[in-house]
Amino acid sequence: MTVIAVLAEPPRPGLVLSDLAETSPLSEDDAAALYAAMLKDICIAVERSGGDLLVNYRPDDQLPEAFVGEHTAEAEIRSVVADALGGTGDVRFEPQVGSTFSARAGNTVSHLLNEEEVHSVAVVRPIAPLLGRTHIDSAAMKLRSTPVVLGPSTEGRVYFSGFRELVDFTDAYETPAVETLAEAADDADHGLDYIPMLPVLETGADLATVVPMLRSRVEAERVVPEHTTTFVFEQALRVEETDGVLELVRG
Repeated sequence: MTVIAVLAEPPRPGLVLSDLAETSPLSEDDAAALYAAMLKDICIAVERSGGDLLVNYRPDDQLPEAFVGEHTAEAEIRSVVADALGGTGDVRFEPQVGSTFSARAGNTVSHLLNEEEVHSVAVVRPIAPLLGRTHIDSAAMKLRSTPVVLGPSTEGRVYFSGFRELVDFTDAYETPAVETLAEAADDADHGLDYIPMLPVLETGADLATVVPMLRSRVEAERVVPEHTTTFVFEQALRVEETDGVLELVRG
């Protein structure tokens, strides 16, 4: 069974999705609310899949001092996950360890594969709202025979990185992550496979890509990430064309 490690930060304004707030109609408070919605949706997707959910939170002592809150990061993230799943009794929570994302991801994967001897580990972040149960299960199937499986996204990013064998995680997620991770797999003589490309949501341009996709799926009565879609409709987000230019608008 694959352990799906959701590397999450407390959804605090200015800490999460800061580029989104700078490049879209959303405020920092709005961006934090969207991050919380996507965190809920990814936890639901993992729970519905055949994988085991591990919420790997960034603890307060690894946050910039300006973003240390009244409540602990763990308590805040537990509250979000509990709201999504109706409780956290079956969810494992562990603090992240490391000074960079590559280090934090690498420490998590290395510990689970080496110390706990799990079959495979996947690293995801709550920025891929369209990542669903079928994607997770498809990746897990590929990991049965392939040491590394990636979920590519736009601009060389990844929304999913799964490992049955270790790679050198030093700078493994440096931009463009899909290429640097592939190089790390090749350097370790590991086979590599992919699951379908999905958008991630970190900037205003990303949001302009995701919003029409969500609205389209609602029109077609297809499965959607509930909390992210609710946020989009409550904020009245849509994409309009003005003088041949597509623009994300609100209200």
